[in-house]
Amino acid sequence: MPSPSADQAREFLDRHPDIDSIDLLISDLNGVMRGKRIPRENLDKVYHQGINLPASVFALDINGHTIEATGLGLAIGDSDRVCRPVTGTLMPTPWLRGGRQAQLLMTMVERDESPFFADPRQVLSRQLERLSERGLVPVAAVEMEFYLLDRERTAEGRIQPPRSPRSGERATQSQLYSIGELDEYADFLDDVRQAAECQGLPLDTTLKECAPGQFEITLGHCDNALKACDSAVLLKRLIKGVALNHGFEATFMAKPYGLEAGNGTHVHLSLLDDTGRNVFAAENGDPLGSETLHRAVAGLLELMPACMAICAPNLNSFRRFQPGLYVPMTPTWGFDNRSVALRIPSGCNDARRIEHRVAGADVNPYLLLAVLLAGIDYGIDRQLTPPAPVEGNAYEQFEPTLTNSWQQALDLLEASEPLKAALGADFVHVFLANRRAEREQAMQAVSQLEYAWYLRHV
Repeated sequence: MPSPSADQAREFLDRHPDIDSIDLLISDLNGVMRGKRIPRENLDKVYHQGINLPASVFALDINGHTIEATGLGLAIGDSDRVCRPVTGTLMPTPWLRGGRQAQLLMTMVERDESPFFADPRQVLSRQLERLSERGLVPVAAVEMEFYLLDRERTAEGRIQPPRSPRSGERATQSQLYSIGELDEYADFLDDVRQAAECQGLPLDTTLKECAPGQFEITLGHCDNALKACDSAVLLKRLIKGVALNHGFEATFMAKPYGLEAGNGTHVHLSLLDDTGRNVFAAENGDPLGSETLHRAVAGLLELMPACMAICAPNLNSFRRFQPGLYVPMTPTWGFDNRSVALRIPSGCNDARRIEHRVAGADVNPYLLLAVLLAGIDYGIDRQLTPPAPVEGNAYEQFEPTLTNSWQQALDLLEASEPLKAALGADFVHVFLANRRAEREQAMQAVSQLEYAWYLRHV
């Protein structure tokens, strides 16, 4: 008998008779979308049988090369696994081919239908199961920063901000929170909003960020962390696609400009118990929050150095960690303080939450949520106590201690027994092998700066 999901797929196609193809998407270690495109008549088969993809999709580096050291390539015959549809993600992609295309998220399973250990979505799912055993449900909201770029490069071949669609002028100023800048790009932002509505993505706010051409879009909070991350990866694809339709490029690269602010991903997290109560909120209304909140903060702070390999997953990621650009460089926390790594926003007691401010926009959202929840679980389980919250400018009070070395970040993750227990030692092996191989490739490349500085002078 057809499953309810298959019935929903047929209903979807009935509602959208113009759609002739569907992209089947799965997020790799870097958060890059991989997958297959099928004609509409094959969708029913996908819901009944799934699709086959090689396990090595999670061995691919940023260039799409299989990293054999992961053990997921030829060592296992480059064998297939089955990918199953993610409920609720079959949606039109109105920015593609005049609305004749749709997309569907997939997740990978083993032949016995158990979760495939290297799928980042399944890594997060396992972490959610651990919290569920405590009777706790995370509530998450994701904020993502990005740059719009002119598709035309400078005479030196460098990227540059786009020309305003209305004034024709190229932005050169910060103009943080500028409504005028939002007006300049209103047509693009309206198309993003409409496409998000079409896909059921819960957009919350849009703002002009620190640098020329930089924006932030936030998603509304959600008591399903998997769905929150699904929305994040789909919104990223949407923004890139809509930008191309408007003659721009959109990038979530962590540090596209050396002297401008980087792109970050901020995550707001709270926990609900089995009665729906926010366990971070103090029962007496104390704005300092509950003991559980403090234990969660302590766990996040203790594991933060070992999480850097996830929060900063590539060479460019570490260029974002520079002084003076509102990037946390030390495990710190405080109340309504944007100079710390973990901010407890002001607001009503029932909405007490932690804002994690370390990761770049190039992070894989599933892996980010997985390590953050692992840190929270670690602090609660061990009843840890955090240091005193920071008051004032944390940048002036603390020297940077979070590593800005890709190699050291990977070593710290490898040495972290709590993270290996949470994420799975087999997954950590795959992740480290993948990232180390990409780092080795990056170290073989010689930059233009090195030629300019050293070619004739040493």
